[in-house]
Amino acid sequence: MTGVKICSVQQLDHVLAAAEAGADYVGINFVPGVRRQIVQSEARWMIQTFRYEYGYSGPEFVGIFADQVIDEVNRIIDDCDLDLAQLSGHESVEYATQVSKPVIKAIHVSAHKSVEESIHDIAPLIHRFHSLGIVPLLDPDVGSALGGTGTTFDWGIAKALASEGDFLLGGGLNPDTVTSAVQNVRPWGVDVSSGVETNGMKDTEKIKKFIERVKAQKE
Repeated sequence: MTGVKICSVQQLDHVLAAAEAGADYVGINFVPGVRRQIVQSEARWMIQTFRYEYGYSGPEFVGIFADQVIDEVNRIIDDCDLDLAQLSGHESVEYATQVSKPVIKAIHVSAHKSVEESIHDIAPLIHRFHSLGIVPLLDPDVGSALGGTGTTFDWGIAKALASEGDFLLGGGLNPDTVTSAVQNVRPWGVDVSSGVETNGMKDTEKIKKFIERVKAQKE
């Protein structure tokens, strides 16, 4: 079944909504200066509170980072008891191998390259990531924004890359588009942030609807 990651969650009730609907991963953003950044102490409290009630049977918690000092990343992972780290910047593979927990690594898909060029560039990255146990995330290249903008990219690229190995599909997904994305691309998982927001804040009903529509798809 297609996995679901609800990204950049800032409130416990949204974690609970994601968990109850069957999310596999919940992302918490630690990138300095971004709109969805959460204070480390609040993230730690949110995770601890959730696990006090539900244990480790719910979604895994993913820390979102971008071009940060590796020691800082590992310190936050340890302090908040994160399950995975997502690297959304321009980190090298060598950097990723120094992270203390399993890694999701964003691959920024350019809108200025042809489908053929993109496949040629990205397929070897997917293979290398898999060889190191890293999960690729295909996300549109949106410059310094690093994601969460609601921008999409040509799903034809993702569909062609599906035969190269598992990846998370991100970029512009929402409850109205995710069914088509899953049916056409057949990704290992999907990633959403702005697509489950209303007026810039996570929306419990949109979170539930998004997850329900993904989980309703047959393999």
